[in-house]
Amino acid sequence: MKIAVAGATGLIGSQLTALARQEGHDVVEIARSTGFDLLQPAGLEEALTGVEAVVDVTSSDGLDVAEAFFTTVAHHLGHAATAAGVTRTVVLSIVGIDRGQDYDYYVAKLAHERATRESAPGPVVLRATQFHEFAGQMLQWNTADGVARVIDVPSQPVDSGEVARLLLDLATGVVTGDQDLAGPKMERLVDQVRRLVEHAGSDVTVEPVPAPPSMAGGSMLPGPEALLRGPDWATWLDQQG
Repeated sequence: MKIAVAGATGLIGSQLTALARQEGHDVVEIARSTGFDLLQPAGLEEALTGVEAVVDVTSSDGLDVAEAFFTTVAHHLGHAATAAGVTRTVVLSIVGIDRGQDYDYYVAKLAHERATRESAPGPVVLRATQFHEFAGQMLQWNTADGVARVIDVPSQPVDSGEVARLLLDLATGVVTGDQDLAGPKMERLVDQVRRLVEHAGSDVTVEPVPAPPSMAGGSMLPGPEALLRGPDWATWLDQQG
């Protein structure tokens, strides 16, 4: 197949692009580094000519502009894909966003889903839990003066490679319909970050901070219908060396 990946150079997009090419698919990489500004429609229809499926794994530059970014990107991609004759659109979203509307980024991601369903041909939504890399990102983003201040929430993180695998299966039609994806084991984010600090031999102190009530109450956890795949977080961490 010919597949377009919007956000092709990010954590998920780069893995998806590599996996798709490994399996013999032709991939159109849509990213800033390949000459596309998804906030502008110019060039998208031409780039999507002959494409059978679009996978949207874009991410926002900041929380304050996230909703406007996602809805604009979804409309531009959707309109261009429709004009180019694309038949399927897969968008990556997050487990629990409909239960977490007290958090602005989740408001933005739900708007992303809605805009995709409104504009894109053959829309399919994959909601995934936080990736295994998320705890490390939280440590990086929230550490200052030797203290990491991390929200105390339960989650069920998933291997990002499993996300890329399922996105490709949805794009090619091997799997159909909206899906939820999670890893096999629940973790608390504060505990994960503490284990990362210990794993690295760092002297950073980890302090829990309040989370949005929905997240503290478990909105990030998958429901019983979710697919559970890949190694748990501790196994994944051991494999990182």
